[in-house]
Amino acid sequence: MKKYIVIFSLLIGTVQAQPKKPTGFHIEGHIKGLSENSFVALTDANKPTDTLARGTVRDGVFILSGQVIEPNLVILNFGSANKKAPVFIGNETVTLYGDIENLNGIQVKGSPSESDFQFFEQDFNPFFARINQLSQLANSPDAALKKDSIGDAYQFTVMTIQLKVDSFIQKRGSSYVSPFLLVVVNQLSDDVFLLEKRYQSLSPEVQQSMYGKYIREQIDNGKIGAVGTEAMDFIQTDTSGSPVSLSSFKGKYVLVDFWASWCKPCRMENPNLVAAYERFKAKNFTVLSVSLDRSRDAWVKAIQDDKLVWSQVSDLKFWNNAVAMQYRIQQIPQNFLIDPNGKIVGKNLRGTDLDSRLCALLGCN
Repeated sequence: MKKYIVIFSLLIGTVQAQPKKPTGFHIEGHIKGLSENSFVALTDANKPTDTLARGTVRDGVFILSGQVIEPNLVILNFGSANKKAPVFIGNETVTLYGDIENLNGIQVKGSPSESDFQFFEQDFNPFFARINQLSQLANSPDAALKKDSIGDAYQFTVMTIQLKVDSFIQKRGSSYVSPFLLVVVNQLSDDVFLLEKRYQSLSPEVQQSMYGKYIREQIDNGKIGAVGTEAMDFIQTDTSGSPVSLSSFKGKYVLVDFWASWCKPCRMENPNLVAAYERFKAKNFTVLSVSLDRSRDAWVKAIQDDKLVWSQVSDLKFWNNAVAMQYRIQQIPQNFLIDPNGKIVGKNLRGTDLDSRLCALLGCN
């Protein structure tokens, strides 16, 4: 269950409650090894404090009845054994068979969603375990000696997972497990357009599910500042107090660079920006820097010390800088390369990467 904890914590509070459907679930459990008169509870996996149903074991059988808004992941809690088991059910009549000593082997009849969930676990969990293993190896003391092989193995595993994701949702576009799967693998890729394509392949009803709405939110947020999207215009004042807009640079390639005088990595990167500016300024390229400074004096001094001769703007509100918040900036340095039509064509280009990208777009001669 540990691998889902982060997912569930992210989902809490992201989706508004919906009216409950009139029908409910009815679970009849036949689990060997449970103590007579012991309690069994069903809780919401996304909100563990929400108990959906309670029951008592009688002659080895327990009954749980209640309602869920839609098919969802819930947790069976066996109090006397201090054990838990995830199941994915809707408002259905479900029968469980199994043994308390082997909860991974529980058989569930009556829930198509649980069948899909079991396939998900069987098909994906070995690869998730491999990802965890490789991540641990990458953080081990001798990781430097095996950096390339660990990286190659990680990328191969991620690629395999991505292929399996496409296969899963193509066959199960109407399954509520499909958006759950997209939530689970979302952190393995930053390709928001691939995520949107997968989301759009789901049935309309599943898109409106809790997990579906969460994915839609991630898509909308992910498109902010994504390569291939239109850059959002903004206006902020320069060191003399004059307003400067991004749109005023339309017709040029402009690198919008987020930095601050107090940011050491930013200051270390500034010589590369200066070199790129000098090399490409005659080729329809310029830089517009947005500072997350609080002190005007420190900001202006850093501009002078680092010889930053292009346009500089700031509202001196630190991390609450309006443009930084608009572009969801959570760390600096960070930049966006925008083409003459206002489209983002590069992101987080630093050092030789910036030089190479500008050479490809503007020529190196």
